[in-house]
Amino acid sequence: MTKPLKCISVEEATQLQDNWLATRAIYIEQGLGGADTREFLFSVEELQEFLDYVKSESEEQEIDNPGVRIYFAAYNSEENNKATVFLAPTKGTDENADNNYKIDPMNTVIGGWPPKNY
Repeated sequence: MTKPLKCISVEEATQLQDNWLATRAIYIEQGLGGADTREFLFSVEELQEFLDYVKSESEEQEIDNPGVRIYFAAYNSEENNKATVFLAPTKGTDENADNNYKIDPMNTVIGGWPPKNY
């Protein structure tokens, strides 16, 4: 299999992470009074299962080119106030594609702690 066109190099990924740390992490730490989770883990199997679910449900809704939007989110309980992400199905792949609220989003509870730098 050939590498997908939108892959970036390890160096580019490292620079993007460094940019985020330098321009955002400090403000989050100041606001929360400490570090927050900033990396999340999905297994390939659970990602594939979710993508298959989105594709199948979208086909039933006659949506030819569904997408998945990734949202930053946060828990809000005494046990957990850390950041998380969830994956939300969309009705298309352009930047203005509507979310598909007829298909449930996916969330993970695996956030690295302490966070791992890339």
